[in-house]
Amino acid sequence: MLAKSIEKILNEQLEKEFYSSNLYLSMSVWAASNGYEGVSQWLKLQANEEYTHMEKFKEYIIERGGKAKIPAIAEPPAEFKSVKEVFEQSLKHEQYVSACINKIVDLTLKEKDYSTNNWIAWFVKEQIEEEASVQQLLDKLKLAGDKFLYAFDKDILSIRAQNDAADAAE
Repeated sequence: MLAKSIEKILNEQLEKEFYSSNLYLSMSVWAASNGYEGVSQWLKLQANEEYTHMEKFKEYIIERGGKAKIPAIAEPPAEFKSVKEVFEQSLKHEQYVSACINKIVDLTLKEKDYSTNNWIAWFVKEQIEEEASVQQLLDKLKLAGDKFLYAFDKDILSIRAQNDAADAAE
């Protein structure tokens, strides 16, 4: 059985993951509308991954005897100045999510909920990967510059495939 404080913070994170999915989906729509099909596809895959994270929180709360709550979600931004801004906002958002996951870790230790602490460890590792993935794209954008944005857009899915293959090998 989950302590009420743990149930509350997990439901709050469920909402953040749901928002993350919508944020990336909104970014994907913007990218597609501006001709960045590769970027759009990468962001759509990211949106699906965040939705899966939300599902994991929902299922864990239920599995542990808590009550999962599906919240109303704030509307994410729909307009962006550039691909670079999209990824800068993505990195900032992932850093925010990492801080939220760390707060869950802190609370599980305070509450001596070692089962949830063990479960949330997967998300700690996932956030390290998420931040590194977006930072890698920002680094490549910096190297490519605006002249090679077309090539970056075409290359982005192969970058994701390489990262996914590395994750699968672990």
